[in-house]
Amino acid sequence: MTDNDPGPSLKSVLQHDLPASVVVFLVALPLSLGVALASGAPVVAGLIAAAVGGVVAGLLGGSAIQVSGPTASLAVVVAGAVQQFGWATMCFITIGAGLLQILFGLSRIARAALGIAPVVVHAMLAGIGVIIALQQVHVLLGGTTVSSPWASIVALPRQVMSVQKGDLFVGLLVIAVLVGWQYLPRRVRVVPGPLVAVVAATGVSLVLPLTVERVRLDGSLLDGIGLPGLPHGGWAPIALTMLTVALIASVETLLSAVAVDKMRPGQRTDFDRELLGQGAANMASGALGGLPIAAVIVRSITNANAGARSRAATVLHGCWILVFAIALVGLVRQIPTAALAGLLVLIGVQLVKLAHIKRARRTGDLYVYLVTVVAVVSLNLLQGMVIGLIASFALLLWRVVKFTIAAVPRPDGTWLVRIDGTCTFLAAPKLTGELAKVPAGVDVTVELSVDFLDHAACELLSEWADAREAAGGAVDFVELGTARMARAQDGPPEHGHARKAVDEAIRPWRRSGGVDPIAAGIAAYHRGHAHLMRPHLDGLRHRPDADTFFLTCADARVVPNVITSSGPGDLFTVRNVGNLVPVGGSDVSVEAALIYALDKLDVRSVVVCGHSGCGAMEALYGKVQAGPGLDDWLAHAQPTLAAFQQGHPVAEAARLAGFGPVDQLGMVNVARQVQTLADYPAVRAGIEERGVAVSGLFFDLATARVIEVTVDGITEFGAARSGVAAEPV
Repeated sequence: MTDNDPGPSLKSVLQHDLPASVVVFLVALPLSLGVALASGAPVVAGLIAAAVGGVVAGLLGGSAIQVSGPTASLAVVVAGAVQQFGWATMCFITIGAGLLQILFGLSRIARAALGIAPVVVHAMLAGIGVIIALQQVHVLLGGTTVSSPWASIVALPRQVMSVQKGDLFVGLLVIAVLVGWQYLPRRVRVVPGPLVAVVAATGVSLVLPLTVERVRLDGSLLDGIGLPGLPHGGWAPIALTMLTVALIASVETLLSAVAVDKMRPGQRTDFDRELLGQGAANMASGALGGLPIAAVIVRSITNANAGARSRAATVLHGCWILVFAIALVGLVRQIPTAALAGLLVLIGVQLVKLAHIKRARRTGDLYVYLVTVVAVVSLNLLQGMVIGLIASFALLLWRVVKFTIAAVPRPDGTWLVRIDGTCTFLAAPKLTGELAKVPAGVDVTVELSVDFLDHAACELLSEWADAREAAGGAVDFVELGTARMARAQDGPPEHGHARKAVDEAIRPWRRSGGVDPIAAGIAAYHRGHAHLMRPHLDGLRHRPDADTFFLTCADARVVPNVITSSGPGDLFTVRNVGNLVPVGGSDVSVEAALIYALDKLDVRSVVVCGHSGCGAMEALYGKVQAGPGLDDWLAHAQPTLAAFQQGHPVAEAARLAGFGPVDQLGMVNVARQVQTLADYPAVRAGIEERGVAVSGLFFDLATARVIEVTVDGITEFGAARSGVAAEPV
């Protein structure tokens, strides 16, 4: 939604946004209460933050769908600040964090937060989850939260020995309902699981004779509104906490916005405006005695999935929380604290995502993940994030300078030197040592799979290769990576071996005043691909096992192996002008190849492939002068021209698909050649005895599409196999 957008219609709000707001309200209510409990703040502070986040951030933010409120990722920071400074000062810190977010938005640095490595963000969330779970398990057992994760671990055995059975039962009931809820039918899961779990646990605690601790709430939301207090003592820790809250809230908000944008491709979040809206909401929440606010991914995705179309859903959800907190405060007092603790324990555990750990392991970032998690749990969020970023940067630096060098003998008596990674002067000691392992006089292949090659390493390799060649050995460089020895310095090395190979290949053509592209290409092939092709082709030396006879035009723009994704040994290819099949006449070249393919190679498929813009078809149609030699050859295509002039069905199908007359004729030609092949005795016998398939193709150069041509129509290749109509293509 843009600033000039007139806004949603009343019908759209009633049909889409109103129902979505109710769903989000039902999700946000128990989560807001739980976050307040985990933060050590007044319970009403969670409701204030949820209401302000919905209304203020919803109206002023840069996303129409994103939902803001108190979030578990800030609960750890808030809990520490409340213990250190008191609740009133924490409200002042929230105002300051909001002001910083406004400055972030005005300075247009919002996208810079997205530069934080994803593994660090995932690890931060996992560390937060561990802390929340460790703290709330004490409440689940009937106790109170402990100040630090380590203290929580130390005090856990004592808490287990003094467990309150009523609280434990209620907390485990919430966890059981939440875990089982995801396996119920989708129509049942329309009702939010957290709401069902908390309501069920509250109902059971009221019906059964259980002794449980319940939420303490003095008065309604209006009674909880209070002015923030100015800090006493040093300002340095206050400023650091403000910065921590602002950074965490901003990063979580922007990551949530990215996720929501992926769900709604037609809508894009204005990141700078979103930070302005979040900052205003945090200043308002802090001024009213509420918790810090950030966009919450769970609520935002719920809002999108519920069908929200505009800001109205977000704002209305805040209004429902406001009404509930004022009019139905008595219901809040009936909720067992263990029920909210069970909800938070599960949330904390779910923040440690197995998929993130697997991804970190797969990408080689597991050490960064573990270091960040340990730092967050042991120290605090801001320090943990900084340590994680340092670890991520160190890993990046290590990858940049990482290289692998190995010299190994091969069964045929030659040696292979593999060099992978980034080959710089730092690799010189190890490179020299490995090259020294190669015995004198043997042939060597140097396989360079490097993304960077500096002057020092290039010079070392060139001098080593020149010395071996001067002694009578052979050195073959295979450059598989993006770096090339010829480009390792400004201008090729004077005596570089890789450059000399190219020079020697094209020197005769330079003398005649030009450079032969074939010779240069062969030299490049020897350096870059021959090494890869050699094992495959060596296995085909005594097995000419092509499975397809492929007849196509001699036009250089048609590359059979490319358009069929085939490799060496797959296609027995015959090319001539116009892809014609002159069987049973004076020209026996195609006929001989066809019989050889059927009888000796035992091919299972016979293919004729034409193409658009064919010069032979232009000459046949009369658009260009054929000339004596070509005119004699095109006599074999006269039946094609006659069929085209008589209204062949393939021509009509091609016309409906938007092809011009020459390409229509080219498709008719393919259909005619397919029919000729199908009637040929050797092919007909193959069809009847071995199930040989005969098919026609047409390569459209303008779109790079391959079209299937039958004897009476055309179709997108693959459409006929799925029953799709042939026209239009």
